Amino acid sequence: MANQQTLNVLVVDSEEEARVQLKSVLTEQGFSVTTLSEPLLASEEVRQNRFQLVFLDVSPGSGGNEALAAIRDFDDDICVIATTGIASVEAAVATMKHQAFHYLQKPIEDEEVLAVVQEAIKARGLLVDLETHLNTEVGRRIRTKRHESQLTLKQLANRTGLSVSLISQIELGKSAASMSTMHKLGAALGVRMTYFFETL
Repeated sequence: MANQQTLNVLVVDSEEEARVQLKSVLTEQGFSVTTLSEPLLASEEVRQNRFQLVFLDVSPGSGGNEALAAIRDFDDDICVIATTGIASVEAAVATMKHQAFHYLQKPIEDEEVLAVVQEAIKARGLLVDLETHLNTEVGRRIRTKRHESQLTLKQLANRTGLSVSLISQIELGKSAASMSTMHKLGAALGVRMTYFFETL
């Protein structure tokens, strides 16, 4: 798919178990995951490659806070989620000072990892698959408006001159609508075409 964007994630942790867990959880979600065991190599890895998200162990003595500072020296936008085996107020403050998106205490539950990643994707606009997201949301809005107008697919097809099959495919997010199709649907449903794209 032309607009497919895989989320590239860097996992930096000296503990093998933590690296394996995070890689497993994130790979299952379809993300591309690179792991590093040496925090001091993280800034160079980020500099040389395109990552949208970094999981970085900042446990005391790990070198993680130094790595975070080094990353921020040349990239103040990349989303960094800090992890730690030993929580302390000082470490949390230092991490947040360098604009970490979140601070997670180990051991981290898989559900917690996924929740924070979803939060980061929404907050930072890290769309994993722009085309699918766009088609799904536009389709949902068309279907919602059609139901509010108490129209069947056949009635909407009659109003627009489009086929029932095409409208159904668009509503299900399986097909992208052309601008002229969106204009016809908007007119038939009594909304401006921009309604279908607002806040996307």
